[in-house]
Formats: sequence, structure tokens, C-alpha cells
Amino acid sequence: MSGAVDRADGPLRVALSMLTLVRGGMGGSETYARALTEQLSGRDDVDASVFLTEASKGFSQGIPEEIVAGVHAGGGTVDRLRTVAGLQLRAASIRRRFEAFDVVHYPFTVPAPKPGKGQSTVQSLLDIQHLELPELFSRAELQYRKPFYEGFARRADAIVTISRFAKDGMVEKLGLDPERIFVAYLGVDTSRFVPHLGERENFVLYPARGWPHKNHARLFQAVEIARRSNPELTLVLTGGGLDTLGDVPDWVDRRGLVSDEELRDLYRRAGAMVFPSLYEGFGLPPLEAMASGCPVAASDAGSLPEVVGDAAVVFDPTDPDAIAAGILSALERSSELSEAGVRHAQSFTWERCRDMHLDAYRFAHEHRR
Repeated sequence: MSGAVDRADGPLRVALSMLTLVRGGMGGSETYARALTEQLSGRDDVDASVFLTEASKGFSQGIPEEIVAGVHAGGGTVDRLRTVAGLQLRAASIRRRFEAFDVVHYPFTVPAPKPGKGQSTVQSLLDIQHLELPELFSRAELQYRKPFYEGFARRADAIVTISRFAKDGMVEKLGLDPERIFVAYLGVDTSRFVPHLGERENFVLYPARGWPHKNHARLFQAVEIARRSNPELTLVLTGGGLDTLGDVPDWVDRRGLVSDEELRDLYRRAGAMVFPSLYEGFGLPPLEAMASGCPVAASDAGSLPEVVGDAAVVFDPTDPDAIAAGILSALERSSELSEAGVRHAQSFTWERCRDMHLDAYRFAHEHRR
């Protein structure tokens, strides 16, 4: 299918419902949603608006915003249930506003409020980690995801996901029709992540929230092993929730949430970026690092081999010795991996990501006609 939306009666009208957005607390999905608003701006074939709570006003990077007052989004499971309940109380009025649009898209997965009967819908379902690694989720979180993730995935007219790995899992575990699942690889903005191919510093960088599947504990063991060969090597951590990791070794620099400018600087200076995640629906940081000329050592789990290709060292994330070997290899192959990574990252663009969304919107709209 092509990326253009052809309508004789004007542009396709799309509402992006981002009413569950918690700014600064949603990791790569927030980067994805913001980039999508920018890519949908100023087009002749689609007329998009984004629905937001008052607290998220100003999130869009170019399309009009429709603000829903009186709703407060939160990050924990209980907070999210309260958000959904608040939206359901206002569901009738929000649905009336949705009626002006041909398609309603839920980039943050949860259909809050649920769409009206007959409304064309698209759900972004970035992964099904809770089905692949249920031991990492609380009972409450699993109960939350069953209706809002799984249940709606079976009802939505089209699904957007971000890797073939994620799509295959949805077909296998949820029984979804592959014809209505659209794989939209995430992109990297090469005007922001500018390559540095010169000398690099003796630290490895891991930009990830302190979630269990991000595998920080094994990474600490791995860097301890790598330091036997490279005693001055240090580890820099960025991302939210890192206080949940408890005490860390003195060679760990735990920076927490950093600005985009600081993260880009770290990519340009780090000896390597290490990404030992146990599960990813995509994995955007390795691409950002590659675009910055930073050598990458990444886990062989989930979608990561699909994303990094031959431009990174890959390792078994369950084995600290393997992680350590991957780190040391990336440091040793710095020049080779820097150049390969820059070339590889150039093939992942937000424009291609947007075009797959346009295909999904058209498919959903035609499905209801």
C-alpha cells in the first residue's frame, strides 16, 4: 500500500486521542507520539488534531490541539485507572467531538474514552511484553492491560506496531489478522543526532528507565567484569525511575532524567552505548546512538537484532560475561561501528513511520465504509 491517502472529498480527518499522556514519564512512546504530530502537520491528504488534557497542553509539534478539561493523567496503575474513569465520565461529550473526524487513533494504546459505535479506530500497540514476560508485571497491571490492550486490539479496525517481532507476537498470542497490523518502524532525526567520529571517552552509556526488563542488575555485574580489562571504565545511566535501583557501585554515574541536549552530548562522547534490555518492541536509543556515531552493543532479545542489524555488537542479555564481552568488543571496534552505525541509522526515518500510519488510517476508514 502506498503512503498517500487519496480522497475525492478532501483530506482524511484524524483525531489522535492522547488523553492518557503523562509528559516525561512514558519513555520512547512519548518520543514516537510527538514525532507523529510533527509529521502529520501541514499535509494536504490528512487533517489531524490531537486531544490532550490540560496538563499536556503544548505537546503537539504542529497539529491543532483539542483540550479536554477536568481530567488528570497519572503514571501508576491506580492513577491510570482513575484517568480512564474520569474520561469515561466525560465520554459522551468527547465522543461528540470525535464525530467530526473520520478516524480516531490511540497512540498510547488505551482507548480512553472508548470510541463511539461505528467510529473508525486505529490502536498503536507497541508491544505485548505483558504476555511475553508476565512475571515482570503486577497482577493489577496485567488486569489493566487485558481489556485496554488485548481487548481493544481485537476490536480496532487497524493496529500500528513498530517491529516485525511485535507483529508476529500479536498474531500468535492474540490471534490478530496480520492484514490489519501495520509495521511502522520508528525514526531518528539526523538533524538532531549529529555524528561524531573522532576520539571518544572511556565510559559506556545506558539511557533507560529503571524498569525491571531493562536489566540494570546484570549490567552492573557485566561492567564489573569489563573493568578487569579496563579498570578506568565507568557507566553513565540516564532515564526516569533510576532511584528504584538502590545502591549502585561508585563507578556508576546515575544522572536520571536529562535534557535532550545533554543526552545528545553523551551519545557523542561515550565510548559505547550498551543496551542490555530483556525485551523491546523496538528500541529507539540504539538508533539514536548510531546516528550520533556512538558504537553500540545491544541485547539479542526481542526486536533489537531486527533494529540494529549488522551495525552493532549483539550479546545474550541473561549472561553478564556475554554483556561484558559485548561492551569490550564495541570499545575495541569503535571506528568500524561508528561508521556502520551512521549509515544504518539513516534508513530509519520519521517520514517512513508517518507513511505507514497513513496506510493504517486509510485501511481503518475504508473498513467502516
